Amino acid sequence: MGYSMIKTGTFGAALILLTAISTTAEAKLYKWVDDKGTTHYGEVVPPEYASKDRVQYDDKGNLIKKKAAVIDADPEKKSPADQAAIEQRRKDNALLNTYSNENEIDLALGRNLQQVDARINSIHLLQKSAQESLNGFRKEADDLKAAGRKIPTSLQNDIAGAEKKMADLQKELVQAEAKSAAVKASFAADKARYHELVGDKIKK
Repeated sequence: MGYSMIKTGTFGAALILLTAISTTAEAKLYKWVDDKGTTHYGEVVPPEYASKDRVQYDDKGNLIKKKAAVIDADPEKKSPADQAAIEQRRKDNALLNTYSNENEIDLALGRNLQQVDARINSIHLLQKSAQESLNGFRKEADDLKAAGRKIPTSLQNDIAGAEKKMADLQKELVQAEAKSAAVKASFAADKARYHELVGDKIKK
């Protein structure tokens, strides 16, 4: 269907046109404003303006009803800045509801680091033991070489296995230390933000 549209200043002409073509059905005339700010009159509002402000008249030019523009409240359609602000408020409220003072943040940090630190200490002990085993295998291989004897496949496998274990333990250590650093950084940021929020509340 085409749209019969008449621009601003021709409401009378639009009403005459509507009266002439609406003899059997209920006559309706709409007024809406396009994206450029131009006002239009017509029998049907184009789909792209259906959700915007519009006014409806009867065939005598009497206002029937107004429809305000639909405001989309879907949080997923908010701007990135709005979403970031909402998320920051959520985090701030959680921070203030979780701790009553900065000392509690330090205590929470200590509790969270206990397990990570225990894992780091355990890895160090495993590394020491693995290194001693590797040193023993290598010494055995060196002694065989010095005696002009062939290094058996089983010993070669032991050396390769010990070297792999050392490499795996080193990877675990790096990961554990990175986790420890991340926990410390996270709680340091929380403590700094808490200080800002509490300071702002005191000022107010």
